Amino acid sequence: MSNFSERELKTAQYLLQIKAIKLNVQNPFTWASGLKSPIYCDNRKILSFPKARKFVAQSLSEIATEEFVEADTVAGVATGGIAHGVLTAAILNKPFVYVRSSSKGHGLQNLIEGQLEKGSKVVVVEDLVSTGKSSLEAVDALKKNDAEILGMIAVFTYGLEAAVKNFKDYNCKLVTLSNYEALVHQAKKLNLIEDMDEIMLKKWSENPHLWSDEFLKLKN
Repeated sequence: MSNFSERELKTAQYLLQIKAIKLNVQNPFTWASGLKSPIYCDNRKILSFPKARKFVAQSLSEIATEEFVEADTVAGVATGGIAHGVLTAAILNKPFVYVRSSSKGHGLQNLIEGQLEKGSKVVVVEDLVSTGKSSLEAVDALKKNDAEILGMIAVFTYGLEAAVKNFKDYNCKLVTLSNYEALVHQAKKLNLIEDMDEIMLKKWSENPHLWSDEFLKLKN
């Protein structure tokens, strides 16, 4: 028996099956920051697979109902969280808005798109949390527009210490469908990785920057 919930494991399995998440210890991916990582996540792929899309949308709406019962508005974080947020809002029959990464350079120069009523009680939907910085910038934008943020739901989190600290410092509750530990567990169970891969993946999670530095040293 694992310590993970059925939702965590099923989400992880879907993400692996549709290759929204790819694992490669021998030839790691390069993130935008330059960091070398054995994992790459693109949850936009979920939208192309009806079964996975339906499961994720239903799970997001269930968590919204269970954890953020007072929410009267759903907000998505651009760009990955927009579609998942729309699907969640549709199931819940709630208004939807989304937060841009930066203001439009023309027209009304909106940062928030849609009709956000003052005092709205908002649950924010995100596709992926790494450090949480961009996600929390969206939360900040909503707060500045007189919204009350109840918390955030994300499809997946790497579970990095930086994210845990950032959400705690910001006093923002984060609930995710799945996480890195559950993913590695499920990848091993499905025989997608070897024992040594599992060890290396766990080492990355403990200190991504050190893991990246050591990999680069070995390559050089």
